[in-house]
Amino acid sequence: MTRLPDAEYLRHIAQDSARFRAVLADCDPGTPVPSCPDWAARDLLWHLGEVQHFWGTMLRQRPVGPEDYSHAPVPETLAGLLDYFDEGARLLLDQLTSVDPAEETWTWSQDHTAGFILRRQAHEALIHRLDAELTAGAVTPLDPALAADGVDEALDVMFGGKPPWGTFTPLPQHVRVDIADRGESVWVQLGRFTGTDPESGTHHEDIDDLGVVPDPGTPADVVLTGPAGALDAWLWRRGEDTEISVAGDAEVYDRFRSCVNHPIN
Repeated sequence: MTRLPDAEYLRHIAQDSARFRAVLADCDPGTPVPSCPDWAARDLLWHLGEVQHFWGTMLRQRPVGPEDYSHAPVPETLAGLLDYFDEGARLLLDQLTSVDPAEETWTWSQDHTAGFILRRQAHEALIHRLDAELTAGAVTPLDPALAADGVDEALDVMFGGKPPWGTFTPLPQHVRVDIADRGESVWVQLGRFTGTDPESGTHHEDIDDLGVVPDPGTPADVVLTGPAGALDAWLWRRGEDTEISVAGDAEVYDRFRSCVNHPIN
């Protein structure tokens, strides 16, 4: 997959954040968010505001991590939530505009660069913009180039990212995701994950898992095909699979679904 230019990620953060705000500013704060069942519109507005404030702070104090980070109390009014969101969005955009994407900064990923935050926050803003539109009943299309990049990011980072304390054992099973309107594909290899979380002590034994891999040069066991926007929304459980076709081994597909069929807020 070809990554978007850094300037495009930045443009999308600004554009989708503005759309997110505009939609929720006109929405009853108590309206349920259908794609995040535990949230109302006010929770969604707070969430993205806090996320952007957090990552803007991480960039501003780079490479210091979040050990001493604390957020403000949750505002009680819609006006207060909007003001807090504006503050976080401005901080994040100001920091991303001035930083070299290669510069070292704290992240929860094994990629400790500002570029990781730039790409991750473009997709965070995109998906939560969709959440806001679903809440208000005013859905607009996802940008195909960003959504195609989001398919790769969802599979590689959100579902395929692995902590350093575990071991991934690959299986000889591959799924190819064809992004029909972009002429691109993402390959994933299925496998099993084992490890013990050193913080919680929780042990994971042979859990279904996946990882993004280069084209292995062999036929895929399963091929998923669909447009970028539909695939991205479906992987994030923000859309149905009506535009997505599946061909291949049903058992392999079921294992793939077990790896990606859980919510991400």
